[in-house]
Amino acid sequence: MDETLLFDMLRQALLIAVRISAPMLAVALIAGVVIGLFQALTSVQEMTLTFVPKVGLMLGVFWVTMSFMTTALSDFYLGQIIPLIAGS
Repeated sequence: MDETLLFDMLRQALLIAVRISAPMLAVALIAGVVIGLFQALTSVQEMTLTFVPKVGLMLGVFWVTMSFMTTALSDFYLGQIIPLIAGS
């Protein structure tokens, strides 16, 4: 395995990691901004008010996008990693 192939595989793996994590990170960001705005407007400074909705929304998004994540990872593994290991 030469350096070019290794760097290409690492680049593809990082791109897949970004694509897989983007929906959950986007939901956490949006929820954090909305909850922070709500807290600033109402002067309610409860710690669980920020934590519980974010975790609930992230679990919901994870459940909805689980098939996309599994498909993306298995396609990368079967299309890139296995042929590299097999030497073809």
